[in-house]
Amino acid sequence: MSNIKNSSAEEKNKTQKKTLYLVATPIGNLADLSERAIKVLSEVDFVAAEDTRNSMRLLTHLGISKPMVSYFEHNKKERGEQIVKRLEEGESCALITDAGTPAISDPGEDLVALCAERGIKVSSIPGACAAIVALTLSGLHTGRFCFEGFLSANKSERRSSLKKLEEEERTMIFHEAPHKLKATLADMQTAFGGERRISLCRELTKLNEEAFRTTLDGAVEYYEQNEPRGEYVLVVEGAPENSAKEDWSNMSVEEHVESYIASGMSKKDAIKAAAKDRGVPKNEIYQQFV
Repeated sequence: MSNIKNSSAEEKNKTQKKTLYLVATPIGNLADLSERAIKVLSEVDFVAAEDTRNSMRLLTHLGISKPMVSYFEHNKKERGEQIVKRLEEGESCALITDAGTPAISDPGEDLVALCAERGIKVSSIPGACAAIVALTLSGLHTGRFCFEGFLSANKSERRSSLKKLEEEERTMIFHEAPHKLKATLADMQTAFGGERRISLCRELTKLNEEAFRTTLDGAVEYYEQNEPRGEYVLVVEGAPENSAKEDWSNMSVEEHVESYIASGMSKKDAIKAAAKDRGVPKNEIYQQFV
């Protein structure tokens, strides 16, 4: 009976030709790489990687030698076509990022879309995902959440994005680089209020893993005295259910739109937001505003 089960398991996990495999890689702890991921990396015809030098170190650690091609944001269009052509001709490919799950806040999503368009099979090999790890550590509600990835480095665009999330009731997850953390926290404090809870996670799965649970006021104060270190995942409490919207009933249309522009929104987005508040088509607001 055991031999039958093993044979069935091996067949189920057999690496197939003409297939793109999305292989999740460790975000810090190499022990998190699954046996199935190692099997796929060992058996595919080639590996597409965000940084081939970084990924080569991982494969060398595993004792795996495979042809590699780079696939990242600035070559994804040309290289994506090349990868798909090889898949159509009968090869198999494993797509990996520097750390975590491919296609999440990652150019891999374009390659998956291209494969879907061409009828090429895509299989995901699950594993580490920093956003989910941070969410589980946050101490905040996990039943409903949204992933926002990296906010724009542009101050106006960042503030506009946060303004749109002001009344989001789901727990929100963001990625942030250390050199942008202070500015992002200050903008979150303005948009969401200082009492909103936040968990700042860094060094996930590593020896010095940290989940700093505080409020936005507390986070801003802490990082005034302490320099941010490492890449962060920010998990922010959602707005209270049925939170009261800003009272615009006594505002003119122009004042309403201007209030959004003052918060950092573009004119186009401000008109759209005001129209949503008032329950009217955006063209109606645009005609009144101009």
